[in-house]
Amino acid sequence: MRTSKAICACVAGLIVAGAAPAQEWKPERNVDIVVASGAGGSSDRTARVVQRLLQANPAFPSISVTNRGGGGGTVAWTYLSQQPGDLHFIATFSPTMVTNQILGVSKLRYSDFTPLSIILREYVMVSVNADSPITSAQSLVAHIRKDPTALSYAFASSPGNHNHVVIGMIFKAAGADPRQAKIVIQKSGGAGATAVMGGHIDVLVGAPANVLRHIEAGKLRAIGLSAPERQPGAAAQIPTLKEQGVDAVFYSWRGFIGAKDLTAAQIAFWDDAFAKALQAGEWKKDVARNAWAEDLRTSAETRKHLDSERELISGMLAELGLLKR
Repeated sequence: MRTSKAICACVAGLIVAGAAPAQEWKPERNVDIVVASGAGGSSDRTARVVQRLLQANPAFPSISVTNRGGGGGTVAWTYLSQQPGDLHFIATFSPTMVTNQILGVSKLRYSDFTPLSIILREYVMVSVNADSPITSAQSLVAHIRKDPTALSYAFASSPGNHNHVVIGMIFKAAGADPRQAKIVIQKSGGAGATAVMGGHIDVLVGAPANVLRHIEAGKLRAIGLSAPERQPGAAAQIPTLKEQGVDAVFYSWRGFIGAKDLTAAQIAFWDDAFAKALQAGEWKKDVARNAWAEDLRTSAETRKHLDSERELISGMLAELGLLKR
């Protein structure tokens, strides 16, 4: 009887010992958040907000942010792919990772990484220079119907992404071929805003946070938001494209990925770290300030979303003439 009890105790001890590492992993040194775009854009803004929130967690020795723009995110993601098993490096990602692979811009797939989280949704803002003759979504559609090649469109940071999809939707609403749009790819949304304010490009399509302060300053004019209904927070006064009769409802999601070969313990740590960070009151203020919508997903939920998103985006790009069937 005593022998049986001793064996049970020993087995129980082994089980506990085996389970402990899955709950005890934490960073041993600085964690670097690699931003898949240049400074000043939406990905950069997301990374720096999250850096600030995570720094309140004592589990992190320190956290840095490094911009590795270029190739529509491929420069950053290639760098991350060279850190297998090391969760001291994470990177921002968005639908661009999916569209890059579909369009052949990059051979990297989301399955080549470990999805860690999606933290927010971001609807697309269409804006123009304050002196532009375009005053509304209907006005923009009228210009496209008259001459689909007359206007130029700026967005970051690779063809076929969520911003490009919205342009395609607007062209479709105008009865025009999306392939006729004059596209000017930017390194970041901030660079695109500068180009439109300088009169070098006609229309800016991108994140609301890149343009809201310029709209308030009277330098840019909001044309519409690609949301199903008006959004709370900083963009509350911006009309949607939909309410103006343009069927263009679409959003980007933003989150973080790690390299391949991460352990269950490492993934569990990040699930917990993101959940804690996004409970902060500061996060709620950042969401309102940047016209974001909360959409926190765990690593497992993010992977499922990516599987469905790839199928959805492939169909949309083909329908909009951006992808051959």
